[in-house]
Amino acid sequence: MTNFNDREKAFETKFARDEEMQFKITARRNRLLGLWAADKMGLSEVEADAYAKDVVRADFEEAGDEDVIRKVLGDLTTAGCDVDDAAIRQALEHKQVEARRHFIESMD
Repeated sequence: MTNFNDREKAFETKFARDEEMQFKITARRNRLLGLWAADKMGLSEVEADAYAKDVVRADFEEAGDEDVIRKVLGDLTTAGCDVDDAAIRQALEHKQVEARRHFIESMD
């Protein structure tokens, strides 16, 4: 019975660690997307940092990426940037890869 309990605890620990890692990668991705959008809007470094934090917070509005995409698209459109939904989704994919790479490199 102890082996079963040990295995169960190990699976729970791994699941918790994997979920935490995914959360950190997603937050990093959203921050990178925010910095990308801030650059397109011509924001200063301080404004870009604040905007990136706003994009990270936007992800807590609903499950999935739609809340982040909606925020960034709305802000870029309001700023007069010529960008569409597809361009933001593509940037989101690129930032996901970049965030994962940063996370893996930080573990070394």
